[in-house]
Amino acid sequence: MDYNVVGVRFKKAGKIYYFDPGELELNIGEGVIVETARGIEYGKVVVGPLRVDENEVVAPLKKVIRKATSEDQQVLEVNKEKEKRAFQICMEKIAQHELPMKLVGVEQTFDGNKIIFYFTAEGRIDFRELVKDLAAVFRTRIELRQIGVRDEAKMIGGLGCCGRELCCATWLTDFASVSIKMAKEQNLSLNPAKISGVCGRLMCCLKYENEVYEAAKEGFPSMGSWVVTPDGEGKVVGSNIFRHRVSVELKESKLVKEYPREEVVPRAEQVDSSQGCQQENQEPYGEENV
Repeated sequence: MDYNVVGVRFKKAGKIYYFDPGELELNIGEGVIVETARGIEYGKVVVGPLRVDENEVVAPLKKVIRKATSEDQQVLEVNKEKEKRAFQICMEKIAQHELPMKLVGVEQTFDGNKIIFYFTAEGRIDFRELVKDLAAVFRTRIELRQIGVRDEAKMIGGLGCCGRELCCATWLTDFASVSIKMAKEQNLSLNPAKISGVCGRLMCCLKYENEVYEAAKEGFPSMGSWVVTPDGEGKVVGSNIFRHRVSVELKESKLVKEYPREEVVPRAEQVDSSQGCQQENQEPYGEENV
């Protein structure tokens, strides 16, 4: 079964959620008012309309309530001003309670029924008294949500070492798992200062080209393995997948020389092939040789 849907995003670089447009004719970039688990929210159409399989939709599929009006835009602007005020007040309350936490951002739902405070901290924080104080000031539902350092960078934004805006703050919707092995595969410096993002974690862009490097290295001997070259046996000390060359430290001379990939053969393959040739050249025992 297929559904006619539109994709709606509530934050810049946020996740895309599907909604039923009903009879509304919606275009990409238009503002819409929808009902979510948090209540009535304002979002922008970024996908569709299109038909998707029911497996791609989280049931039940909710409908778009209406197109956003100029009055809705005004509500949005008022909420942003309220968020700035809420941020300052929360900072003051955190200081009063001497809580070891860092306030990152504030978000008020479109209908004003809830204010969400995002923060980072080293461990668990007892913020029950802080919630009581905030609820007394704003007289609405208060939620304090602890987030990680990658989410903090996504909310605050900034520039990466490449000189461009952070991927997570501009277009990256989900954080992929990144490992130090990816840096090794790409022959990058393992200096944490050079391969870490502003969040202090390994840079997300290490993931982008990792599959290409893994595929390109399939035909190359591994680091430290013994190989046979035109100049004799040696140990692999480096490789350049772009130039298709392998650096080998020769066993006899201890010199490091660079060879085209096709001229370097793993030592095990060389031994096996030579043994095969010897067996083929041997004459079988028979009555003539006895």
